[in-house]
Amino acid sequence: MTISMYQASVPVFVKTLGNLAQILDKGAAFAAAKKIDPTVLLAYRLAPDMLSLTRQVQIASDHAKRAPARLAGVEPPVYEDNEASFAELKARIEKTLAFVNTLPPGKIDGSEAREITLKIGGNSQTLSGQTYLLHNALPNFFFHVTTAYAILRHCGVEIGKKDFIGQVP
Repeated sequence: MTISMYQASVPVFVKTLGNLAQILDKGAAFAAAKKIDPTVLLAYRLAPDMLSLTRQVQIASDHAKRAPARLAGVEPPVYEDNEASFAELKARIEKTLAFVNTLPPGKIDGSEAREITLKIGGNSQTLSGQTYLLHNALPNFFFHVTTAYAILRHCGVEIGKKDFIGQVP
């Protein structure tokens, strides 16, 4: 049995972003219950040279919208990166999910060999669609989702592996 580019991308991004939204709900509830200013959690980093929780969520949503858009050959929406609350981060995730869900399988399937050119640090790199998805987009997406999860877990939010993985379809 083969797996299509659509199956390897959109459902993975949709499910994991949904799990991240629920994790953010738990972060917001934790802040309220412990009387912690939510901006403290949103600005938290695991290490001084790492990005904040807010940036981790923003970048995760960027990968989730850009990857399927690039594979489909369409322009993804651009967000301002100005979220300053848990509710605004959840709204960003919802916007991302709404966009990703507009991309039909037929636009993404067959994109294994499509050339995807990335501009990173002033340099361009061209990858096949399959290489881009499996070796760039998905690893980067999961890195940022995992880091967001780890920040909240480190701060004491009661979340676990079940929250990260969610229900298996």
